[in-house]
Amino acid sequence: QVQLVESGGGLVQAGGSLRLSCAASGRTFGNYAMYWFRQAPGKEREFVATISASGGTSTTNTVKGRFTISRDNTKSTIYLQMNNLKPEDTAVYYCAAKYTTLLIVTTNVDYWGQGTQVTVSS
Repeated sequence: QVQLVESGGGLVQAGGSLRLSCAASGRTFGNYAMYWFRQAPGKEREFVATISASGGTSTTNTVKGRFTISRDNTKSTIYLQMNNLKPEDTAVYYCAAKYTTLLIVTTNVDYWGQGTQVTVSS
C-alpha cells in the first residue's frame, strides 16, 4: 500500500506561481512512476504530468513550458512547479503512483492522493 498526501494548493492571481508537493509513504518510492492529474468542475479528470522512476518526464501540451514535475527520492516526494498560472488551470490536483519503471502516460494508476485545490483568479 502507498499513501499519497498532496499539499501546496491555494488561491493565486493569474500569472502567479504555486508549487504542489506530494509525499509518499508505505512502499519503495523508487519503484513507482508518479503522476499529477487535475479535475476542473464539471470536467473529467485529466493527465497533467508524469515522472518515471529514473527521472524522465512527460507533460501535457496545455501546460508545457509552464509546469515542471520533479521528484526527490530521498524524501519520497514529487513536486509540480506551476508558473504563469491561468484561470483555466483552476482544478483539484491529484497525485498518483503506478508500480512501473517505465515513463508511461496513463490513467491506469495504482494509488491516488486526496487532492489539493488550486484556484486561479483573473
